Amino acid sequence: MNRRKPLSIGIHAGILALAALVPLHGGAPAVNPPSTGAIVSEWWNGKYASGNWLAARDALEDHGITPYGSWKGTFYGITGGGIASPRGAFDEEITLGLKLDLEKMAGLPGLSAQGSVRWRDGANPNAYVGASPAFNPSAYQLGKQWRLMPFFLTWESRDWLPVKDMFTISGGWQNPYHFFAQQAESKLFVNNAITQTKGIGANIPFNGTYAAWGGYAKIKPTNWSYAQAGLYMAIPDAVATSNHGLDLQGAYPAHRNGLYFISEAGVAPKIGGLPGKYAMGGYYWGLENQSFFKSTYDAKYGFYWQADQMLFREPAKAESAPLAKGPSEGKSFKEPVDIAPTKPGEQGLYFFSFINYAPKYDNTLPFYFHSGLVYKGLIPGRDLDQLGVAFALGNYSYDKILAEEDAGRTIHQTNEAVVEIDYRVQLSKFLYVQPFWQYLIRPNGTGVVNNANILGLHMGVTF
Repeated sequence: MNRRKPLSIGIHAGILALAALVPLHGGAPAVNPPSTGAIVSEWWNGKYASGNWLAARDALEDHGITPYGSWKGTFYGITGGGIASPRGAFDEEITLGLKLDLEKMAGLPGLSAQGSVRWRDGANPNAYVGASPAFNPSAYQLGKQWRLMPFFLTWESRDWLPVKDMFTISGGWQNPYHFFAQQAESKLFVNNAITQTKGIGANIPFNGTYAAWGGYAKIKPTNWSYAQAGLYMAIPDAVATSNHGLDLQGAYPAHRNGLYFISEAGVAPKIGGLPGKYAMGGYYWGLENQSFFKSTYDAKYGFYWQADQMLFREPAKAESAPLAKGPSEGKSFKEPVDIAPTKPGEQGLYFFSFINYAPKYDNTLPFYFHSGLVYKGLIPGRDLDQLGVAFALGNYSYDKILAEEDAGRTIHQTNEAVVEIDYRVQLSKFLYVQPFWQYLIRPNGTGVVNNANILGLHMGVTF
C-alpha cells in the first residue's frame, strides 16, 4: 500500500494523533492512544532514526521534497606497530542535505536538484599509524569542520524513452567522485584507499571532499550498457579545510585553474542470472606540473578498470502457502496449495576489484589494485548483515626513486598494502554497528615504519 499522503492529510493526521493523547472532558469516551510498545516498534522498523514526523515526511516526499541526513563515527584502536601504539582515535562525520523533485514541485519534467552540508571532526588515526594519506585508516580526514558540499541540477529522461533513464545531464557545483568509478561493495570498508580514493586520489583530487563547477552527461543505449563523460574545473587546493567548500570562484588568480575531464563506459550483464558490472575509464587533470626529473607537463592523466560480479545467490525463500478453499478443490481445508518461491533476493556472495594506472614520471602512485569479497546475509535470520574482506596494494613510482637517489636520499617509497575485514550488523534499517580489523603493511611504503594492527568499530545512523 502506498503510504504517501497529501500534505493536508498528513497535518490532519498529526492533529488527530495529538488529540488522541489529550483526555476528553464532559464524560465523553476517550480514544485509546497507541501503546508505547507499538509506537517504539513502528519507529524501530522505520527507515529513519528521526521517524516519520507525524506523516509529514511522507507528505513532503509526495510533494517532491526529500530531506536526508546521516552520522558516521569510527573508533580506531592501534594495538601494535605503526608510529605509536597502543593508541586510540575517534573521528566522525555528519551530513545534512535536501533533494528536490522539480517535476512534482513545479511541473518541470525530469528535473531535480540537490545540495548538502557536512561536518567532520576528530583525531587522525594516521598520526599513530604513519601510512601515506592514500592508505589512511580513516576516510574522514579531508575537509574537516563544516563544509559546503555539492549543489547541482539533474535532468533524466526517466520512463519517456525505450530505456529507463536513457539520457542524464547534470551540472552545477559538483564532485566527479560521486558519479565515476562507483563500486557499491567497496563502500562497506573503512580504509581510505578501498572505500574512497582507489589509487586515483593519490595522484589527483579524487575523494569525497573535492567540488568544482562542471557537469556530466550519461547515455544508456540498453538496460545493460552505458557511457558517460564529465568536464569540471581543476582547482588546486580545493580540498583544503580552510576554504570550507566556499572557493566558488576557484583559485586566485584565475590562471591557476584548469580543466578536469573524466569519462567511463561499462556494461552490467547478468551472468547465469547474477548481476555484474564491468567498466573502464580515464581522467585528465589539466594543471601544469613537474615530473620527478623536473620536466614540465601540462596535465596528469590515468586510466582505471573495474570488475564486479555476484558469484552466488542464496536460494529464494518459499512464501507461506495459503490454505485450500475447500473440499471442492479435492483438498482438505488444512492442506496447502502449491508453494510459489519469492523473487531472488540480494543475499549471497559478491566479488569486486579495481585497477588504476598512471604514468610513473609525474604520478606518485602509478599502480594501484584492490580486490575483495562481500557476503550479504551469511548468518540465517540476518539478511541485511554484511561480511567483507578486502586487500589493496599500491606501487610507488620508480622514477621518483631514481630522482631521490640522484638527490642522495637512501630511503624510498616502494609499495604499501592493507588487509581489512569487516562485519556490519544492521540493527535496524537506519542503524548499524561494524567491528573491523585493518592490517597496514609497510605503512607509507618505506619499510621504516612497522606494520600496524588496528581493531576498530564503525557506526552509522540515517536521520
